[in-house]
Amino acid sequence: MAITVIKDQCIGCKICVKACPFDAIDMDGKIAVINEKCTSCKVCVPKCPVEAIDPGEEGEALAVDLSAYRHVWVFAEQRKGKIMNVALELIGEGRRLAREIGADTKVYAVLIGDRVRSLSAECFEYGADGVYIIEDDLLANYTTDGYTKVFTDTIRVYKPEIVLFGATHIGRDLAPRVAARLNTGLTADCTRLDVKVGSYIDYANKSTTLDTSDLDPNSDDKGLKQTRPAFGGNLMATIVCPRTRPQMATVRPGVMARREREVGAKGEIVKVDPTLSADDIRIEVLDVVKSAKEIVSLTDADIICSGGRGLGDASGFDLIKRFADKVGGVVGSSRAAVDSGWIDQSHQVGQTGTTVKPKIYFACGISGAIQHLAGMQTSDIIIAINKDADAPIFEVADYGIVGDLYKVIPRIIDDWDKAEDLYEETLDRSSER
Repeated sequence: MAITVIKDQCIGCKICVKACPFDAIDMDGKIAVINEKCTSCKVCVPKCPVEAIDPGEEGEALAVDLSAYRHVWVFAEQRKGKIMNVALELIGEGRRLAREIGADTKVYAVLIGDRVRSLSAECFEYGADGVYIIEDDLLANYTTDGYTKVFTDTIRVYKPEIVLFGATHIGRDLAPRVAARLNTGLTADCTRLDVKVGSYIDYANKSTTLDTSDLDPNSDDKGLKQTRPAFGGNLMATIVCPRTRPQMATVRPGVMARREREVGAKGEIVKVDPTLSADDIRIEVLDVVKSAKEIVSLTDADIICSGGRGLGDASGFDLIKRFADKVGGVVGSSRAAVDSGWIDQSHQVGQTGTTVKPKIYFACGISGAIQHLAGMQTSDIIIAINKDADAPIFEVADYGIVGDLYKVIPRIIDDWDKAEDLYEETLDRSSER
């Protein structure tokens, strides 16, 4: 541990104990002692009136025994007894990474909550080799303090090599706190994860070789290569965590593909008895109030009809809503439409919104800014409607329609109605026969 107390100089004043934000300093009689919660933040160093705290050499705290860490963990986020889709996506991705690391490496899902054991079956069916179950009635509702403590304690005992989180509200709150307590790194919003250096496929499905000049592609290094967009999506950065463990990353929902479900699959269950008391949790959840506004689930949608600045004003989304209802889709939007106040932020697709991967994506009046493309380019089919024939959206679209969306979309709706009528007539004739 980098930070140590010089026993001959310590006077037992307890000033450092009060100053530490992580409760990482205990008193052994009249001498302060640094415990395992220390993150080397060094807040205590200047507080000591007798300079009895040695901060150690820069980087000393990073030295860990890498060989002691094994397996891939996925935080299987659940809410009210339902596992989030991003967790199932990451279990499949974790399984792929585990097989790349080595045949003896396994992927484990981590379930935290109260009475969540029944959810382990779903984790097995989507690719988990095992499930860690951490149950306590104090974990029934998510709290930063409670989840951080039990997850951090479990990681310290079992030492996973890689820990993955979904970039949800909970994942983005939990992951950095766990990483800070473990004194390790965290890469946010990854679009690609690998354990080998070389050629990558980025979020735009274009083959590219990233600048990994500092990494030897012929080495035996099995460290996690975490790729994410940088500088507004104009650059793809590959980040490694060479000296600390576990290697941690968050991944946006919809970026990774779920593994094919294997009904009836079984695996190992590890029951963890957490050490948790009410005193460890500084907040109390009195009630959970759900929003009364319309809920849109972009990540689960097969068809998304999105509108952008080309709609002209908020009333344009009435047409987009009618279009989405007709084709059985949901309404999305660009950031420009959200910033203009035309639609709620929950509909936003893009780097600062939701990453989606539907079967069909309609981009209506959307020019195709790189931030928007980063959130929808992995769609199976992209259909763009725009008056500007030079709009960037056409470079990634599978089908493009150059024209006024207020003329094009009503025509599509009319043709769709005619096709439905023709289909019903065909069915009626078949039944008469």
